Amino acid sequence: MADALSDRTIDIVKATIPALEKGGTAVTDRMYQILFTNPEIRDLFNQSHHGETGSQSKALTAAVIAYGRNIDNLGVLASRVERITQKHVALNILPEHYHFVAEALLGAINDVLGDAATDEVLEAWGEAYWFLADLLMARESNIYARLAAAQGGWNGWRDFTVEATKQESEVIRSFILVPTDGHAVMHHRPGQYLTFALDVPGAGHLKRNYSISSTPDGRSYRISVKREARPGVPPGLASNWLHDHAAPGTALKVAPPAGEFFLDEKDDGPVVLLSGGVGLTPMMSILETIARSGSGRPVWYIHGAENGRVHAMGEHARELASQASNITVSTFYNTPVQGDQLGLHYDEPGLITADWLARNTPTEEAAYYLCGPRPFLRAMVGGLARTGVPLGSIHYEFFGPADELLAA
Repeated sequence: MADALSDRTIDIVKATIPALEKGGTAVTDRMYQILFTNPEIRDLFNQSHHGETGSQSKALTAAVIAYGRNIDNLGVLASRVERITQKHVALNILPEHYHFVAEALLGAINDVLGDAATDEVLEAWGEAYWFLADLLMARESNIYARLAAAQGGWNGWRDFTVEATKQESEVIRSFILVPTDGHAVMHHRPGQYLTFALDVPGAGHLKRNYSISSTPDGRSYRISVKREARPGVPPGLASNWLHDHAAPGTALKVAPPAGEFFLDEKDDGPVVLLSGGVGLTPMMSILETIARSGSGRPVWYIHGAENGRVHAMGEHARELASQASNITVSTFYNTPVQGDQLGLHYDEPGLITADWLARNTPTEEAAYYLCGPRPFLRAMVGGLARTGVPLGSIHYEFFGPADELLAA
């Protein structure tokens, strides 16, 4: 691994960035076309991010451009690099996979830039790619070693069994998972996710990430999965299969807990947990952990749902709050339905707003943890920043590639 990139490489890479920006996702679209001609490499990826929205291609384009712009100051990309390494570990990406990406990326640059893709340009991007790849592989090696050494830890795919299920709302079901070998599981960091390798009849080999919704206990994990079924949108292959077929006794292949979004348990300052829809899943892990720790750390848990039919685990959150004086729970229903009682099932009508948060939470002192759909996160991250919450105090989990949120 080179200690530093050559000045010539830095200059050439920076000079090509305008052409890459002008081309939009053309290079990354072509890269994935080349990469996915190899079925074994294709199966390494979560294909739900490569659908009609092209979210993964957009995210990678943003990452490539950010890397090129900051190639001489990579410290500003530390959080993005950490997110990438966590995703790679969750998908069991290994050093032997990197050369496939290198060939696909350079091939795509050559195809899209045409005559502008001179030997010098391709050589510079090759050097830049392997410089970053070496950084990623070194960090991933450390993570793999830590996971293998942890009590109950493992690398790669481990066999788990569905021990029990619970219907939490009309659209969300929880699954309790225990290792098939009967041994312990490592303690996750509250907020992290598990990755699943699913063989779904008619759909093939799927990879999916689901946040852990329970506190660490060394014995089991709980995930709470929304059945993705909206008018005009193809049903979620993995979520529907889990809802319909993952009964108690079902075997699943699971990678170790991963993710750079998790509660800072060393901090005892106030914390605000903010979720929308199924974004409640990592928040329940964090909320349970704080409640059962007995720390007394001030906590505000604010959740937004459409109505009581789809709201999951609300009673559980209120029960945790009733047992701990340091926890305050506030629930918003955007469109309450018959049977939803104000003051009993929910506390506020409509949507959560930054103004409400500014009035009801300690914006200057608190750490904010957010999870939810894209529109929710865009509104909340931007709104909190505008009300004066330091960006360093805003932490969020994003179900899918997050670069477009970062840009916003």
